[in-house]
Amino acid sequence: MKNVILTLMAVMGIAALNSCNNGSNTSKQNGDTLSGTVNISGAFALYPLAVKWGDEFKKLHPGVKFNITAGGAGKGVADALAKMVDLGMVSREVKQEEIDKGAWYVAVSKDAVVPTINANNPYVNDILKRGLTNQEFTDLWITGKIKTWGQLLNNGSKDEINVYTRSDAGGAAETWAAYLGKKKQEDLKGTAVFGDPGLAEAVGKDKFGVGYNNIGYAYDISTKKTQEGITIIPIDLNGDGKIDSTENFYGNIDVIDAAIASNKYPSPPARNLYFLSNGTPKNPAVIAFLKWVLTDGQQYVGASGFIKLPNDKLQEQIEKIK
Repeated sequence: MKNVILTLMAVMGIAALNSCNNGSNTSKQNGDTLSGTVNISGAFALYPLAVKWGDEFKKLHPGVKFNITAGGAGKGVADALAKMVDLGMVSREVKQEEIDKGAWYVAVSKDAVVPTINANNPYVNDILKRGLTNQEFTDLWITGKIKTWGQLLNNGSKDEINVYTRSDAGGAAETWAAYLGKKKQEDLKGTAVFGDPGLAEAVGKDKFGVGYNNIGYAYDISTKKTQEGITIIPIDLNGDGKIDSTENFYGNIDVIDAAIASNKYPSPPARNLYFLSNGTPKNPAVIAFLKWVLTDGQQYVGASGFIKLPNDKLQEQIEKIK
């Protein structure tokens, strides 16, 4: 009996060893020798999708490791141009001065920035019915002319509107500034908060707060509804003082994604998302990853709450890698 137990233990040990070896050598058994590390930093907007892509790519190529961190689009660009990372995540248009410094980039997906309001604001129902125009947003974030809810809604309220913006160099901030006719996020007024999650949290805790977020942080991808504590301020696109059926596309993340894809939601604040590097990538793992992202990796875009680029746009990006 003792010998039988020892034999079983030995077989189990060999099986466990083989299991570990199979997990670590899958790529070799498949004739895949791809290995190395891909370092990525930058935009909060692209971070969740980049993490998903990294996880799925590693299943196909276990020899490749990923280090992915979020810190804002500005950090992603700076890190990539300084060659501190292989790829920077960028959630705004790449600037000419960055191209002049050697920036090479490909568009990989699309999303948008949306204005937000505290869900428990006493005037939230009025805001949802009428929305805000571009000029009203401008008078909140740029000119500062509108300071109270009474001024905005003409209801006599003296409650102040607490405007929030980003403290870090964020693509969402520059995109929101661009929608309001400005080129720099420094043109935006408001209490500065770090990061997309921080901005959503600040508005969610302030009954009279307004802000803006990338859709991946304004909505909960698991429930597809807005994050707890905030809701979306509809944009009154035609300026008629109400949100009609053609402007009402904020109910859940699928609905607004469809509006972005069909260009019903304006651009900006809709925008492309990019991976950026200092010069054309040379690391084989990085090149293989980018090619996969633009082809098979696109199957994860919609499920992650992002918008897939048109096929002709994707083909243009693939040609850049070639």
